Amino acid sequence: MSKQVQDAYIVAATRTPIGKAPRGMFRNTRPDDLLVRVLQSALSQVPSLDPDVIEDAIVGCSFPEAEQGLNMARMSVLLAGLPNTVGGVTVNRYCASGLTALAMAADRIRVGEADAIIAAGAESMSMVPMMGHHPSMNMGIFKDENIGMAYGMGLTAEKVATQWKVSREAQDTFALNSHLKALAAQQAGYFNDEMTEVEIVGRTPDLKSGEIDLSTRIVKLDEGARADTSLEVLGKLKPVFSPKGSVTAGNSSQTSDGAGALIVVSEKILKQFNLTPLARFVSFSVRGVPPEIMGIGPREAIPAALKAAGLTQDQMDWIELNEAFAAQALAVIQDLHLDPVKVNPMGGAIALGHPLGATGAIRSATVVHALRRNNLKYGMVTMCVGTGMGAAGIFERM
Repeated sequence: MSKQVQDAYIVAATRTPIGKAPRGMFRNTRPDDLLVRVLQSALSQVPSLDPDVIEDAIVGCSFPEAEQGLNMARMSVLLAGLPNTVGGVTVNRYCASGLTALAMAADRIRVGEADAIIAAGAESMSMVPMMGHHPSMNMGIFKDENIGMAYGMGLTAEKVATQWKVSREAQDTFALNSHLKALAAQQAGYFNDEMTEVEIVGRTPDLKSGEIDLSTRIVKLDEGARADTSLEVLGKLKPVFSPKGSVTAGNSSQTSDGAGALIVVSEKILKQFNLTPLARFVSFSVRGVPPEIMGIGPREAIPAALKAAGLTQDQMDWIELNEAFAAQALAVIQDLHLDPVKVNPMGGAIALGHPLGATGAIRSATVVHALRRNNLKYGMVTMCVGTGMGAAGIFERM
């Protein structure tokens, strides 16, 4: 295999609907089952591609334990019916895990070490809560010089809101618009191309017969967008993380369940199997910031990704900026002078949900299909990351 710089192309991109945690539609659905579903769906999008040429599956997950432990990537590859020759590795960069998985897949193709790799992400916050079941912190993080690592995500959002002077009214308005944009996109069917429907099987014990009654339903839409919210409703919510703060449950991302998957190949595979690329993965960057202002991370990652791509911010036609909190999203938009019209045109994590390690793969599927649907050239996925990081990836429609 020649080791030369070559382009990495996305030929399939899909995701599940996003369910609300911990009591939403996927509360009893295992994350590896959601992952199996999108793996099979992604493969179905490229029927001419021989699965035997796929070398590896790189899967992002923020808390890879319990139902999403045991190297979920390899287990799901086998459960999805892929050949035994396809490897699997689970990677963790918290909220950027899915995007990191995609960047790692693209990198291996770029340097000629592989020609076809699956990149994905999966997370169930219903089954594996934030911090996992048995968190065990290194006590060193509580020393004064490291204390930012011990801050909860919400407290970092409060610090960003204070430092960047983001008001409660601005946060609530941003949150409301996220819901309104998501609802409009759902009604217009804009998510259809990127969505893989999921069958949910319900099991109810019949106490009289002693048997289990089975029921099934098909879900095709994200669960989090709310038509019943308003500025008045959002304004009544109390701060969650600081008594005198401005960050509430209403202007924060929703805890969620979901999965996404993409297939990345070289030009050799495009020609061999007569595939039409959806997009080219152009560049990726990750940068660190002080942990106590974690949410501002994209401010550093976006310029680095643009520089690596040889592009300018004005050339970005569509930006998926993960809405971990309205406060941090608004701070990033303000600091980099991003065009609000280009940021999350179909809503973001406040309305659609944020299944942690899956989000990067999910939002990558959104960008890939949005660029094609709207005949746009360049798109970006970016997010802040726990312990003080930002990540950004750039895509080009082919």
